[in-house]
Amino acid sequence: MLITVFTPTYNRAYRLDALYKSLCKQTFTDFEWLIIDDGSTDNTKELVDAWIREDKIKIRYIKQPNGGKHRAINRGVAEAKGVLFFIVDSDDILPIDSLEKINNHYLMIKDRKGFGGLCGLKADYHGQIVGGEKKFGIIECSSIDLRYRYKVKGDMSEVFYTSVMKEFPFPEIENERFCPEALIWNRISSKYLIHYFDETTYCCEYLDDGLTSSIVKVRVKSPIASCMTYAELVKAPIPIAQRFRSAINFWRFRRYITSKKDRIHLHPCWSLAWPFSLIFYFRDRKFR
Repeated sequence: MLITVFTPTYNRAYRLDALYKSLCKQTFTDFEWLIIDDGSTDNTKELVDAWIREDKIKIRYIKQPNGGKHRAINRGVAEAKGVLFFIVDSDDILPIDSLEKINNHYLMIKDRKGFGGLCGLKADYHGQIVGGEKKFGIIECSSIDLRYRYKVKGDMSEVFYTSVMKEFPFPEIENERFCPEALIWNRISSKYLIHYFDETTYCCEYLDDGLTSSIVKVRVKSPIASCMTYAELVKAPIPIAQRFRSAINFWRFRRYITSKKDRIHLHPCWSLAWPFSLIFYFRDRKFR
């Protein structure tokens, strides 16, 4: 099987039908839909069971205790049967030719070494590219170079080799239910190139009950993983202004790490960013 379309979900039965219908319409069919239910209390299982009985596409459903999206991704990677691992959130859909485009670009790199995956563009439900990105053709580089060297903006639609995802699992930190995906994507970029192409492979909508809408709150409640992400960005080969901004965010969330043994440290020179973090600290306290 070439592609595992992976969906982590939590109490999103009311949204999953749109994604299911978009998968049934795909022009490329060598894929499975792997759903990891992160402890839903709604009728997600009954809904998926009905789709499995319809037998229109290959579906596998696994339920586990609620632990956050990153734990669901780790479980999905362990269970995936596809060569490629494509994360599609429960409130999003795929254009009819999404998987066909992914296959076409996969054929360009499948016999070449040094690639961790491939990546198209995300658009909203009206077809507007998220971030308003202009055409760039094909770029083969790390995710950090894409942002800081080629100045490509907006959300991207990452498809990684399953073997690479196994090489870079999300850290599962006790009592934390969130880990930024950027932490793993940046770690992958330190070793592998990504094949980027400017074709839409994903349609998204940012909901009021989604992670994006409450990102500061979830970072405050998962400060260790958040600090890990910013600490690694401070050391990354990116412009000094962006490294300083990452240092501010590091100190912003480090205040919420209560155990001394869990505290992450930066080089003393980055303590210059500490005073600037106070601006965000007083605003963020309401989320604690």
